[in-house]
Amino acid sequence: MVDELVKRKKGLSKKEIEHIAWLARIELSKKEVNLFAHQLSDILTYFAKIDEADTEDVPPSYHVLDLINVLRKDEIKPSLEVTFQTVPQTKGRFVKAPRMT
Repeated sequence: MVDELVKRKKGLSKKEIEHIAWLARIELSKKEVNLFAHQLSDILTYFAKIDEADTEDVPPSYHVLDLINVLRKDEIKPSLEVTFQTVPQTKGRFVKAPRMT
């Protein structure tokens, strides 16, 4: 679509703007239709300029920064023994607590 706009050099028509507004379920006044026709045409022209950039030797990337996993490895630790050492009373493998009333 950007290539078509550049070829015809006149940008988006009012009818196309009204169709886009209908798809977005928004109501536009005549003044807004004229304004958005001009603004969206400028944006698409700018995209056409970006398309002209030579990216032949640029490897594709999914993120601007190289992300690495910074989380530590999962290690199994004896958690029950530590828990039972810190509670005042136990009964078997359960923690004994006062009755709730």
